[in-house]
Amino acid sequence: MPEIDFMSVLHKSTNRDYLARVNDIAFPKHKAAELAKKFDYNYWDGDRRICYGGYHYIEGRWEKIARSIVNHYPLPESPRILDIGCGKGYLLYDFLKVIPNAKVYGIDISEYAINNSHEEIRNCLKVGNANKLPWPDKFFDLVLSINTFHNLHSYDLENALNEMERVAKDNKYLCVESYRNELEKANLLYWQVTCEAFNTPLEWKWWFEKTGYTGDYSFIFFE
Repeated sequence: MPEIDFMSVLHKSTNRDYLARVNDIAFPKHKAAELAKKFDYNYWDGDRRICYGGYHYIEGRWEKIARSIVNHYPLPESPRILDIGCGKGYLLYDFLKVIPNAKVYGIDISEYAINNSHEEIRNCLKVGNANKLPWPDKFFDLVLSINTFHNLHSYDLENALNEMERVAKDNKYLCVESYRNELEKANLLYWQVTCEAFNTPLEWKWWFEKTGYTGDYSFIFFE
């Protein structure tokens, strides 16, 4: 269960004004969070002061992540790939550029995201919760979850980690938000709008051991 970083290249490409977000007059933090946690239009395509401010497909943005993951894991010629918290499915779509014969699957709690997902793979995605995956044991050759599990309460987090372990054969990768010091903790609190599991890396590793999660992982830090 090694720590391996696929995501920092994407995370660090965004400039963030932490104080501006937490002190915004039109969307003070509590209001932005209330709107964001509905995971509907406001979360994905509404005002940037709430969350993404327009989550659109950008050519090549996710392909470099997909290619790094494919180069790392020993996958069969036609792998089944699941993205837990797939959003609009852009990562899965770019996986097909790297492995055209892959069979991609996605699940997300946001009905809005699925309805507005990349149209070429929309029929591969479904609305659902990470804590109860509708697939049999060891069904997937690769299971991913990027920036999703930190949005779960403890009573869902344990089940979700168990489920991720259950449906994967061997290859699993999980990325979550975390903090290593008080500055990063403050920045995380200022920036996030949907996070429920505020854990240090050691606490996340405790969760992995508690649930028997044996996959790889990495952390997003707000430096």
